[in-house]
Amino acid sequence: MAERRMFARTIVLSDAFLDMSLGARCLYMTLGMVADDDGFVNNPKSIMRQCGAQEDDLRLLLAKKFLIPFDSGVVVIKHWRINNYLQRDRYRETKYTEEKAALEIEPNGAYHRIDPAAPEAITDSAVYTPPVYTQDRIGKDRIGKDIVEPSDEGSCRPDVRQKIITAWNALGLSTITKIVPETTRYKQLNARLRQYGEEKVLEAIAQIPKSSFLQGQNNRGWIITFDWLIKPNNFCKVLDGNYSDHAAGAAPAGRAPAQGTSTADRLLRMAQEGAFDNDPK
Repeated sequence: MAERRMFARTIVLSDAFLDMSLGARCLYMTLGMVADDDGFVNNPKSIMRQCGAQEDDLRLLLAKKFLIPFDSGVVVIKHWRINNYLQRDRYRETKYTEEKAALEIEPNGAYHRIDPAAPEAITDSAVYTPPVYTQDRIGKDRIGKDIVEPSDEGSCRPDVRQKIITAWNALGLSTITKIVPETTRYKQLNARLRQYGEEKVLEAIAQIPKSSFLQGQNNRGWIITFDWLIKPNNFCKVLDGNYSDHAAGAAPAGRAPAQGTSTADRLLRMAQEGAFDNDPK
């Protein structure tokens, strides 16, 4: 069983969580630490007493649906998969397989208990299979570094990668020749594709010619790179046009205005017309 446990900020800093009593929040954290690798706890009342919480705190977690109860007395943490990602070699399946079989996974990764009156809704695809991640540990050597999301060939197919490479190289900046699976570049691009979709990635590339800053007209002579673009915080800013000359105002005196608005329009038009759809022969 993995030794480290994590808690997602979207869960533990939400209003629904912070509105609960201090005892309920402490109990939730403690249950998160002692749960097995599927998020199940077989002795929630014992844990409640050990951490000084009250029955009302446990009832509150159940009422707020932070915990899912079973007739056996076992509970499972609803947002376990949002909080924790485990490597296959560290994962050990829960002993509570009957309870696990009564769960399905919502699109956001949370558990949902299937209506016992509708057993036909239980399918193999509904049962939780732990995702495999190559970067799951949080240590001092990882703090402050970009989180690299897991790869998914369905989002970052070879034809999609080639379209993006062609669009990037059309800018005339640094040239990229390939995006290899299992590399940091691949994983970052795949994460952006999963989050925004192919069209938005091409649109972000098309925003670059609209920015003289990104093309080197800054006090350091810095020029955007593909790897910089696909980092999460940078990508959304470029996509939103935060670096465009229009957003920044008129170019300072003695500095040429941004060139390439027509290039940006051309890239968008090429993407819309399917110019990047086929790999070069």
